[in-house]
Amino acid sequence: MDSEFEKAVAEIAVKLKIEAAAFMAVAMVESGGVTEAMVDGKMEPLIRFEGHYFFKRLSGLERVRGRREGLASPVAGEVKNPASQAARWQMLARARAINEAAALESCSWGVGQVMGAHWRWLGFESVAALAAAARSGVAGQLDVMARFIEKSGLDLALRNKDWAGFAVGYNGPNFWQGGYDRKLREAYDKYALTKTAPDGAVLALGAAGEDVASLQVMLSAAGFPVPQSGVFNGVTEEAVRAFQRANGLVADGKVGVMTMAALAGAMPKGGVVGWVRRWMGW
Repeated sequence: MDSEFEKAVAEIAVKLKIEAAAFMAVAMVESGGVTEAMVDGKMEPLIRFEGHYFFKRLSGLERVRGRREGLASPVAGEVKNPASQAARWQMLARARAINEAAALESCSWGVGQVMGAHWRWLGFESVAALAAAARSGVAGQLDVMARFIEKSGLDLALRNKDWAGFAVGYNGPNFWQGGYDRKLREAYDKYALTKTAPDGAVLALGAAGEDVASLQVMLSAAGFPVPQSGVFNGVTEEAVRAFQRANGLVADGKVGVMTMAALAGAMPKGGVVGWVRRWMGW
């Protein structure tokens, strides 16, 4: 997994007040974690062109042309997307030659596969602005995705791990046919597992919950104060790095057995230290 992608996911997850693993699960199901593809020598976000959207946005001679060129149809799914992203971008270019705004609105953009048609609802000045955000890099793509999740009120479902509730809002009422909620749950479980034990790391950027809150209490008590938000954000990561440097540990910002042991040793018996000992099986 690309570290820039993970870091951007973690930062936006903090803003949404959800676990990074939950936010990552949506991105993984929607795009398999692939953030960009090479198109004409440039990295571009993943897109999918929807011919029935394009049909609805055209009229008169433009609609006739769109139909003639196989780009517009009143039937969803009748206009097939090529397998390669390069070919899809060529399809978009042909549609843009007919009607620029309609073509951009008829694409789903980036790792979250958010339709361009939602641009005004999501607070963009134009559909071109939404497309530009998606094309600016992974952080821009995730911002578009986060806007949709928050605007739809689906952040609560992710916060509660309500996969079916999220699926019906994000994927539609027929989500169960493709097992969208099951895929979300499996992606969450897989990613959450990898974040609990790579290189011995137990807590890392993007984690959230009572364990993180206890960690923040320990860091503050050890002389590295951080807000006790329960979210492992950038401030917490920097405090962990500072503590690690001060105690001769590898300053990777991840809290594993060695870091936790050093924190426990830096404080008096009882209180949160008792929790640490139980948590680590001491």
